[in-house]
Amino acid sequence: MYLRKAKADELDLICDIIEDGKQQLADAGIDQWQNDYPNREVIKADIAAGRAVIYNSDDHETLGVAAVMTAPDSSYDTLQGEWLKQTDKFVTIHRVAIFSHHQGKGYASQLFRDLFDYVADNHPDCESIRIDTHKDNGKMQHLIEKFGFERVGKIVGVYHPADVCYVYEKLI
Repeated sequence: MYLRKAKADELDLICDIIEDGKQQLADAGIDQWQNDYPNREVIKADIAAGRAVIYNSDDHETLGVAAVMTAPDSSYDTLQGEWLKQTDKFVTIHRVAIFSHHQGKGYASQLFRDLFDYVADNHPDCESIRIDTHKDNGKMQHLIEKFGFERVGKIVGVYHPADVCYVYEKLI
């Protein structure tokens, strides 16, 4: 399995994966991504900035997506908490989604492992990785914590006025 940067002509594919992720969250009763975020314009900006990555199987089947952003990240301007390390050498992982027909096969865990390698290869000066997820998204919280991230605080109203998201950081 491998990660690669998304291309402009893959906008519809990424939007399909994100929409599938939105439906998975809705089916689980989680209010994350149930409004106009992330939307087509956010994904288009991710692709244009080189942040959008596509996760493929070894036979090139698309499994999922993520966005890998370099500092700064205004999403955390209102962090209620404290970073493990005060640095501007960090990356943030946003908009992680696995196609529903690939759920339950360990791909999310493998995606996280591969994201760490991707960060090391593409951002060698990076000192930490940051990520957040909705307070009700227990599956993602478990995955994040499984890979050694520590909860450092929360953000409120960043993606939608009522959203409360837990924020995590992992030093590398």
